[in-house]
Amino acid sequence: MLGSPISHSLSPALHTAAYAALGLTWWRYDAIECDEAGLSALLDGCGPDWAGLSLTMPLKRTVLPLLDRVEPLATQVGCANTVVFAAAQRLGYNTDVAGIVGALGEHGIGKQNPVGPALIIGGGATACAALAALSQLGEKSVSAAVRNADRAGDLSAAAARLGITLEFVAFDAAALHRVRLVISTVPAGAADVFAENFPALASPPQAVLDVVYHPWPTALAVAAQQAGTVLVSGFDLLLHQAARQVELMTDRAAPLSAMRQAGLAELSARAGSG
Repeated sequence: MLGSPISHSLSPALHTAAYAALGLTWWRYDAIECDEAGLSALLDGCGPDWAGLSLTMPLKRTVLPLLDRVEPLATQVGCANTVVFAAAQRLGYNTDVAGIVGALGEHGIGKQNPVGPALIIGGGATACAALAALSQLGEKSVSAAVRNADRAGDLSAAAARLGITLEFVAFDAAALHRVRLVISTVPAGAADVFAENFPALASPPQAVLDVVYHPWPTALAVAAQQAGTVLVSGFDLLLHQAARQVELMTDRAAPLSAMRQAGLAELSARAGSG
């Protein structure tokens, strides 16, 4: 797992549990501090004993020109969070999209149940993945609440590649009106302004996915629960995207139950330690 900062990552617990459940006792998954400047050299140092890499910020876009092949979905999103080493090549994938679709599906939200109108909070790499997930669920038009639309060029470009009409709206609670699904892709605390006005909504969103998993619950998650809104946590997303990574790296079905148990246990231990 590469990124900066990386010490908070829950991914080692999920992947290690997966390898144990699959009997891959010789496999190891570590968190490695790596910034954009160090990514190329680290990739060059990965020998034949490396199966793959998970990537978090700020590396999801930086990695693209360093890969031999990139799946079409990752190209559309403009980000890769997974590298698989195969046949002496570096292959890039985006499993965040599968993570969002899987997490929503666990809560009964899918292509068979219309999800829109939908609002994405934020404009970064995860917002681009959310846009692709909504596209897979049949959405053709999506709103995005960002602080500065001029700095959300990557999101606009992803929308164009996906064939989605994207409307930028103000980064405030007014964006929640007449929205059925909200996907918040911003860090803990950044979406508090939306939580503050949640109780005043005459018709609150039917579902909220907040990509944060620690600390949990966020103010937005609490407000959504109090309003009777279906709540999908960042842990659900992380679990499903990690499961897809395990499948890509091991070519085996991911042991979702074992991964879920390990992740929840780690989160509980972190909560207990403050």
